[in-house]
Amino acid sequence: MAFDEGLAQRVRELLIDHPYVSEKKMFGGIGFMISGNMCVGITGDGMVVRVGPPIYAYALALPHTREFDFTGRPMKGWVMVAAEGLAEDDELGQWLGRGEQFASALIPKV
Repeated sequence: MAFDEGLAQRVRELLIDHPYVSEKKMFGGIGFMISGNMCVGITGDGMVVRVGPPIYAYALALPHTREFDFTGRPMKGWVMVAAEGLAEDDELGQWLGRGEQFASALIPKV
């Protein structure tokens, strides 16, 4: 599956100053990791955001979101945001911030 390279570039630009960011091919797209923990991923023209359990229900109630279902079973704590919910830079920044906040709180992976 192809992924939206333009969206990936927008994410790169927002994360450029983060000292612990890396990229990894996954989900048929590209994942952005913080200290080895998944933060967000670009798949197709949308974005997977790892929000974690504390704000999972809240995130699912926001416009343009749905459960992230990669294996036939929804992944709790992960949401899929449609392209329509990422069109504006401030929307993308808010979603990226949610993923970054959760991933940054996890124990770093070596």
